[in-house]
Amino acid sequence: MTNASGFLEYERIDTKKRSPEERIKDWNEIRLRQDPEVVKNQGARCMNCGIPFCHGGVLLNGTTSGCPVHNLIPEWNELVYQGQWKEAYLRLIRTNPFPEFTARVCPAPCEGSCTEGYIMESVTINNLEYEIIERAFAEGWVTIKKALETGKKVAVVGSGPAGMSAAHYLNSVGHDVTVIERDDRAGGLMMYGIPNMKLEKKIITRRLDIMQRSGIKFLLSTEVGKDISAQELVDNYDAVVLCAGASKARGLDVAGKELKGVHYAMDFLKSNTKSLLDSNLVDGSYISAKGKRVIIIGGGDTGTDCVATSIRHGCESVHQFEILPQPPAKRIEESNPWPEWPNKFKVAYGQEEAISLYGKDPRNYLISAKKIVGNEQGEVKEVHTVEVTWNKSAAGSMVSQEVSGSEKVWNADIVLLAMGFMGPEDAIPDELKLERDSKSNLKAEYGVFETNVEKVFTAGDMRRGQSLIVWAIQEGKLAAREVDKYLMGDSVIK
Repeated sequence: MTNASGFLEYERIDTKKRSPEERIKDWNEIRLRQDPEVVKNQGARCMNCGIPFCHGGVLLNGTTSGCPVHNLIPEWNELVYQGQWKEAYLRLIRTNPFPEFTARVCPAPCEGSCTEGYIMESVTINNLEYEIIERAFAEGWVTIKKALETGKKVAVVGSGPAGMSAAHYLNSVGHDVTVIERDDRAGGLMMYGIPNMKLEKKIITRRLDIMQRSGIKFLLSTEVGKDISAQELVDNYDAVVLCAGASKARGLDVAGKELKGVHYAMDFLKSNTKSLLDSNLVDGSYISAKGKRVIIIGGGDTGTDCVATSIRHGCESVHQFEILPQPPAKRIEESNPWPEWPNKFKVAYGQEEAISLYGKDPRNYLISAKKIVGNEQGEVKEVHTVEVTWNKSAAGSMVSQEVSGSEKVWNADIVLLAMGFMGPEDAIPDELKLERDSKSNLKAEYGVFETNVEKVFTAGDMRRGQSLIVWAIQEGKLAAREVDKYLMGDSVIK
C-alpha cells in the first residue's frame, strides 16, 4: 500500500450517470466514465486490509458478504493507483472472466463487506472494476486464448452468465464446447431480461464474439427438450452442463390474474429488448406501456427495470407495490452487523427517473394486492390492495396481517408481476429424471456440481435458485473444473 493515508485524504466519489431528464429519452447506457485521476484517487482509498473481507464470497444471515469470485480487490486497487492499468486488468481476470458484466449489474457485495465501510464510505470497488475492463477493451488487451485440444466434447445448456462461464473455462483447457440456447441471441437473462440502459447489448455481443473466435460454438434458437432431447446430449457428448437458469416465474394467486394486461415482468422486459434489438421498437412486437397506468407488484431489480422501461415507453403513471417494510436509512448494527450485506434504503435508477418525472418515489411499502378487476372487455382496470403489518408468530416466524380499513383501489391498465422465480423449468429435469432439492432446484452438491445422472452437471440459478450474476459466474467456473476432472482425471482450473 503506497498511500497509507489515502482513505483519509480522499472522499468516496461515485460514478456519475446521465441526468434522468436526458436518459429517459433513449435506451442507451446511463453510466458515465470517470476522469482517470479521480479513479486513481479512488484506488488510493483502499487500505489493503490485513483481512480483506471484500474477498469473502460467503453467506451471512442468508445474504452474500464479499465477492463470490474472490476478486483480488486490494491488489488491483493498488495497481490502478500506481497507474499500472494493464497489470490491474491481468489481476482482475485471474478470478473474473467477465468483469464488464459484474461491473454493470452486480450489486457489489464486496462493497458491503469493505472494512472501510464499517466506519466510513466503502471503496468504489464496482467502479474501479468497470474502469479497468473498459480500458482493457479500449487498449486491445482482451485477447483470444486457445489451448491444445483434448478431443472431449462438452454441451452447455444455457448461455447466461453460468453457461458462458462454464464454456469459457472448459474451452480454456482445450475441450470442444457447444453452448445451446433456446433464444435467438445468446446471453440468457443478461441479453433479454436486463434492459439496454443498464447493460447495453453491444457489451454482451463484444464478449460473445471473443468467445466464438476462441473456438466456442453457439447453437441458437434450439430448445433442449423440444428441438433436441436432453438424452441426445447425454448420448452424444462426453459431458453436459445444465445452466438453464431458474426461469419459472412466481405468479400472483388472486382473482383477476387472467385478465388482459396482466403480464410477468420478464415477458414485458424480454419483448421490449427483443423488439429494440430487432427493429428499434418499430415492429411493435412488445408489450407497450405508452399512455397507460402501470402497477408493478414486487420490488427488487426486476421491478426497478419495469419502472424504467415503462417510463421510456411514455406511461401515464407508474406505481410499485412491495409487501415488505421500507428498509432503514442506514445499517442497523444490532440486527444487520458488518460485514453482512447492508439492508438499507436505496434509490435505484428507475426510481430516480420516476421521481424526476412524477415528483415522487413509485414504491409503496407494506401493501398487498387483494384482487385485480377488469372491464367488460376483460381488460385490467383496477387493482385492489390492503396495507399489512408484520408480526412474530408463536413459532417465531414473521407473518403478515392485514390492516383493517386500509383497503384502496388503484386505477391500472397494465399489471406487471415482478415477484421473483420459483426454480428451473421442468422439461429437462423430468426427461433425465434429475433429483431436485426442497426448492425444486437441481440437486448437486456445491463444489461437486454433478447430478444424480452420470456426466450431467449443473451450475448457476438452475442449481442454487435465483441469485446474483457473480454467483452464476463462480458456479460456472467451478462446475467447469469438476467437468474437467471428470474428463481428464485432474484440472488446472482453480
